[in-house]
Amino acid sequence: MSASSPVSIAAPRAPLAAVLDDRLARVHPYLLRLGAFGVGALVACSFAPLQWWLLAILGPAVLMFLWESASPRAAAWLGFWFNFGTFFFGTIWLYTGLHVMGGAPAWMAFGLMLGLTSIMALYQAGVGYAIARWLPEGPVRWLVGMPAVWVFIEWWRGWFLSGFAWLSLGYSQTDTWLGNWAPIIGVYGISALLLASAGALVAMVRGSTRVRVIAAAVIVAPWLAAPALGSIEWTRPSGPPVAVAIAQGAIPQQQKWLESNHDHTLNLYRKLAEEGFGTPLIVFPEASLPDLANELLPYLQSLYRDASSAGSAVVLGILRADVKGATEQYYNSVLALGDQVQWYDKSHLVPFAEFFPVPQFVRSWLRLMNLPYSDFTRGDAHQPPLRAGGLKMATTICYEDGYGSAQLPALREADTLVNVTNDAWFGHGSARHQHFQLARMRAMEAQRYMIRAANDGISAVIGPHGEIVARAPDFRRFLLHSAVTPRTGLTLYARVGNWLVISLATLGIVVAVAMRTIAARGRAKLRTRDRG
Repeated sequence: MSASSPVSIAAPRAPLAAVLDDRLARVHPYLLRLGAFGVGALVACSFAPLQWWLLAILGPAVLMFLWESASPRAAAWLGFWFNFGTFFFGTIWLYTGLHVMGGAPAWMAFGLMLGLTSIMALYQAGVGYAIARWLPEGPVRWLVGMPAVWVFIEWWRGWFLSGFAWLSLGYSQTDTWLGNWAPIIGVYGISALLLASAGALVAMVRGSTRVRVIAAAVIVAPWLAAPALGSIEWTRPSGPPVAVAIAQGAIPQQQKWLESNHDHTLNLYRKLAEEGFGTPLIVFPEASLPDLANELLPYLQSLYRDASSAGSAVVLGILRADVKGATEQYYNSVLALGDQVQWYDKSHLVPFAEFFPVPQFVRSWLRLMNLPYSDFTRGDAHQPPLRAGGLKMATTICYEDGYGSAQLPALREADTLVNVTNDAWFGHGSARHQHFQLARMRAMEAQRYMIRAANDGISAVIGPHGEIVARAPDFRRFLLHSAVTPRTGLTLYARVGNWLVISLATLGIVVAVAMRTIAARGRAKLRTRDRG
């Protein structure tokens, strides 16, 4: 083979990589896809409640290694089955919410779950295809290109067509040193660090001695820097601690909206509130009262009057109707009964739970099947913080806390975060733990306390570094007492959002593709010279 041969331009394979490649070449493609599915399923274990966080590095590293010797089509299939495994096992609680709690037929619930899983898998199929088709071989691919493409698509799926940010890799690190990067680069930045480490593991197997040294530095550097970053206080207290009480009604979802249980639920939350009277702030969970606010005016007025007399403000999740012309619109809202009455209306609605992107004939069928079919109306994208109990609270309802950048405008005024939710839809499965992990990441990114009220758990107060200050027992009627300290100031992430990480990822993609183009032109020149 001549020195001018085009083959000599490609990075030589390390001995171990050569052996593994040769063995993988003998494996049937279907078995490789099954292996990718299994590895993806293991990645789901890196999130709460198991939190085997190391799998968030090892799983992607295995997939990246498989991509190395794959054609674009084969890489797409490997990526598809990897993400299918992650989301099938990571979101299996959707079946519980749709069928067991929501009453949808089993075939429909399972079909919708598979549909969402398949859509998430298609994102990773695109990642695999792009990497195999357009990225160069060698260190730039392993250390720059693959992590950049992956994190860019992870961010993309978090907002495109309303988005689904669940199971972003960075959430797996809420209890590791890497979590200290959250106030600087946010959850997607932590994902980028994990993926760079995964690519570095591939480089350790495939690269030269020099490449391995660089790869080792890529793996170790973020962990070495993390303790120092954790000592940086980006925000500071802006007032004395404020006592809070979180009312957890623990009403089973199947009983929540029964007419026979209506008065019992109202009385239960009234008694919980009375137990907390004298506490500056009392918080109820999402849709805590089983009726529209419009129908509960006497109840709410009485609660407001008695709480105010006792020196308490009440913030509660409730549904409301608003008549505009001939149309009655429904909102999933939070009502603040403090020095003044304020509303927050949920902006980021959940498909097939709060709005139904289906034709009218499907809505008619849902009506006949006695299934929910009416849409809620979106609140404004930017709403001011709720003021109650001496706090200014950036407010989210349910899964809205999965969209970290959406709360950033409110942080310029807000000194506390509050999330009200009802994870009872998903039973005793992993959803509540995964959702709680999202909430902890939001507190870490903003470096503010979060008050979290859930119908049957996880109700808690989360500290500005993601620590659990106080937590109510799950599935029990409970009034959780704790305190939060208002904080002012902005973290770097609160100032720039995801744009720093996504800009760097975009730059990484451009550099990798450009180097492949340069290498291709070099090969073309060599071929031309050889023919000459």
